[in-house]
Amino acid sequence: MNKLTIRSLTELEQHVGQELGVSDYHIITQPQINSFAAATLDHQWIHVDAERAATESPFKATIAHGYLTVSLLPYLWQQIVTIENLKMQVNYEIEALRFNQAVTVDSAVRLRAKLVAVKNLRGIAKAQLEVTLEIKDQPKPAYTGLITFLYHFIG
Repeated sequence: MNKLTIRSLTELEQHVGQELGVSDYHIITQPQINSFAAATLDHQWIHVDAERAATESPFKATIAHGYLTVSLLPYLWQQIVTIENLKMQVNYEIEALRFNQAVTVDSAVRLRAKLVAVKNLRGIAKAQLEVTLEIKDQPKPAYTGLITFLYHFIG
């Protein structure tokens, strides 16, 4: 995979309207789901009880928390694009996020990202991305949405 490198606001603006790329696949494991449950205090059985999920869940397996899949955004995004010459990056906004399909344990997911808009806020780049979390071998994505990052470039 060819990772895109962006070094300035001007370079970022040149990619508006373009798909920037697709991350590698990441496998959602039960230990990862359990760790997320512990961190968020969300121990709902559909996430952490494999035996019960196998018999009572319509998915016949445990599923990842929706917010676990959202929390992977920065990790997967960094596989697509390297932003250099930064003082700071800020997660600014998530809008129009729609969960389309549950992610069952041991599924592989990847991020597809398109740069929708860039706005210059007195030297700070407000970058809006259209994101899709795809599930390997599934026709429907886990989610789609718009996310916004603020990039404080050096100089």
